Amino acid sequence: MTESVSFPQDRSCPYHPPTGYRPLAEAGPITSAKLYDGRDAWIVTGHAEARQLLTDERLSSVRENPAFPVPSARFAAIPLEQRRTPLLGADGPEHRAQRRMLTPRFTNKRIAALRPRIQQLVDGLLDDMVEKGPTADLATAFALPLSSNVICALLGVPYSDHAFFEEQSGLLLRATTGEEAAGAAVQLMTYMGELIARKESEPGDDLLDTLVEHLRAGELERQDLVSLAIFMLIAGHESTANMITLSTLTLLEHPEQLAALRADDSLFPNAVDELLRFLSIVDGLARVATKEIEIGGVVIRPDDAVLFATSLINRDPSVYPAPDELDLTRSASQHVTFGHGIHHCLGHTLGRVEMEIALRTLFTRLPTLRLATPVDRLAFSPGDTIQGPLALPVAW
Repeated sequence: MTESVSFPQDRSCPYHPPTGYRPLAEAGPITSAKLYDGRDAWIVTGHAEARQLLTDERLSSVRENPAFPVPSARFAAIPLEQRRTPLLGADGPEHRAQRRMLTPRFTNKRIAALRPRIQQLVDGLLDDMVEKGPTADLATAFALPLSSNVICALLGVPYSDHAFFEEQSGLLLRATTGEEAAGAAVQLMTYMGELIARKESEPGDDLLDTLVEHLRAGELERQDLVSLAIFMLIAGHESTANMITLSTLTLLEHPEQLAALRADDSLFPNAVDELLRFLSIVDGLARVATKEIEIGGVVIRPDDAVLFATSLINRDPSVYPAPDELDLTRSASQHVTFGHGIHHCLGHTLGRVEMEIALRTLFTRLPTLRLATPVDRLAFSPGDTIQGPLALPVAW
């Protein structure tokens, strides 16, 4: 047992797991750690065990359950009713019904049709960046406006509101106090509730309009629609933007891998999966047990907290030889960065496409791209939220 290890922890290196997680990796595949409030939690570090548990219906994703684990005090300050997250935080028939509402918008064919528009956005953002150069913050000049534009177009959220929802999303995910996080949640709920009300009177053909039809048919509760829309908006722009900025930093810090990528353009799709594995920006998927489970030499009991240390699972040496090395030629598609099982991220194909187009075009257009600030002087997200640099100054 490793009761003395706290979870989650901040990273000391932006692309490696926290050094304090080493005892967890050594004690795995399932071991114990302490949450911020002193509660014991099971930490899953083994790849096989993670994939097995992520498909086990005896683990619940319902966040309103008082026993559901919360990663930090600031998230605990958000009222229980505001933590409800449809789809991601639903189980069984409710989850399946919600997923069916969304799946038609995320098919491979639909996402492939977005490629020209994504390429156009990437080209335009780089044109603007180069014109204003030769330095820029890659996060605010490129990664964030790209991902925000894409998810706004998909959902039917006005991009003109991006400054508001980016600020509130940032507060929700990275606020220093629980009061700030709770306030941001209220702001986003109010905004999305008003947008949905407008769509009821002025219907269109975007994803939110489709969900409004399910609302009218009594297949979706209004509060669930609001919460689901907020979740998709945040996941759609924060996660992708952070992957683009952190991937750029990582490639610049691994020049031999970047050189191989530039020498062989066909490596980009594979490189995206290896970067997703290596960076593991969502570290700590949470579940709560509803029944007893015996696995990996431990017994998980009802109401026990279970967290998945994604950064360790994705570096299980039994699956990935030399797991701490970035190898853009390795087969990394079995990573659990997008989850696994019924809650596997619905937007995984869109995220991959955005990353591929963004990184390919960025490093083609700017062959002399380099960091303008040393890595040890950059600020990064805390360990209880989506990982990535808060800003990424670059030059070319």
